[in-house]
Amino acid sequence: MTKDTIELEVQPRTVVGKQVKQLRKDGMIPAVIHDHGKDSVVIMGESVAVTKVYRQAGKHHPVQIKTGGKTYSAMIKEVGFDPHKHLISHVVFNAVDANEKVTAEIPVHAQYAEGNDASPAERAGLMVLANTSAVTVEATPSNLPDVLYYDAEKLVEVGDHVSVADLQVPSGVVVTNDPTQGIATVYEPSAVAAANDAAGGDATTADGSEAGEEGEAESGEAAEGDAATSDKSDESTSEKE
Repeated sequence: MTKDTIELEVQPRTVVGKQVKQLRKDGMIPAVIHDHGKDSVVIMGESVAVTKVYRQAGKHHPVQIKTGGKTYSAMIKEVGFDPHKHLISHVVFNAVDANEKVTAEIPVHAQYAEGNDASPAERAGLMVLANTSAVTVEATPSNLPDVLYYDAEKLVEVGDHVSVADLQVPSGVVVTNDPTQGIATVYEPSAVAAANDAAGGDATTADGSEAGEEGEAESGEAAEGDAATSDKSDESTSEKE
């Protein structure tokens, strides 16, 4: 886990509803902070700054938000993206208490032996497919890890697999997923190719790229694709803010 402090300075916002379109054109991103049943804090931040913070914090790292002379410790709950430009269109933050446990989605990564960048199975020409890219955990904000690792050295032969139970979970963190949920599995390349053809190209390798198309999938595209919303839904969310 990291103890780095991520800060974001934003401005109070009075513009809501369909008028937020102009804010986006002006390089600002509308956002809101939900604060434990109190009145929501409606804000806006510079697009570059908000995007940088999202890339750093994701949905698993507290952000110190400064606005209107106050500082809020909050986590990103929801991010909307313009479906055409793939730019952030709105952000929903949830204020957090340093002493209360929160729920967060933590990325899952393979951990390789020193000097290697692949599992034994991959080094032998086999293929490792990822079943799960992130898990849900409960912890106090200061204990939230930025990533959870599994030992990729366990992946040697066809059929070998790792599950949620194999994750290296630090003290103070509880993973709420089913311990038997699969994380990654070893397959024969030929079997993956056949399955990929049958599924229309949906098989995914452990590093996030599509099987048979290594290097084409960039990290972050999946996150953006999952969070993408239409302009209409963005407006609806903004109106609710």
